[in-house]
Amino acid sequence: MTRAHRASAPAWAHLYKLLSALLQYPSADMLEARAELAVAGRALPESPARRALEPFLGYWTGTPASALLQHYVATFDLSKRSTLYLTYYVYGDRRQRGMALVRLRHLYAAAGLAPTTRELPDYLPLVLEFASEAPPEAAVAVLAECRPGLELLHRALVNTGSPYAAAVEAIRLTLPPLDRRMRELVTRLAADGAPTESVGLEPFAPARSGWPDGRA
Repeated sequence: MTRAHRASAPAWAHLYKLLSALLQYPSADMLEARAELAVAGRALPESPARRALEPFLGYWTGTPASALLQHYVATFDLSKRSTLYLTYYVYGDRRQRGMALVRLRHLYAAAGLAPTTRELPDYLPLVLEFASEAPPEAAVAVLAECRPGLELLHRALVNTGSPYAAAVEAIRLTLPPLDRRMRELVTRLAADGAPTESVGLEPFAPARSGWPDGRA
């Protein structure tokens, strides 16, 4: 991301920045930095979020690279039940998802931060990168916008026994408890699954395709 102005970092900036990296595809560069990233995680200030992250750090450093890659692809690329594109959980393939993506883009722009990648703005690592750099109130707004998807992602990861559940749990522990309205929404979405309606969604459907208007 590029910054249009300087702003105070949120309290959880270092955790969000680290998790933004850990939740991305484990590229060759990332795999080379595994030990370094794990050290950074264990050096975070003591908190329930840091403790929740510990099992994932053990998995991240102790699992063969081939197994890491296989699990990541199977978990996030081959299953919509645990996608990292958070608005999908609420809107599925419906056209309303486009408006949700536009809202996120506007929140990013209002904070003076512009993504430097062609990822969709609801991609969790990008959301976390934004939250690590934005003013606290902007970080809170974006995380609140993505909260239902984050909760449903966590449920899916827990249900499949994925080690990534611990990483998402660490994020959840930095957020306020769910209110009744949000609990009801998450429960309903978990029961019904993501809505489907593919008509008119071509600009939004492809994974990792960029902003809705095609800008970098």
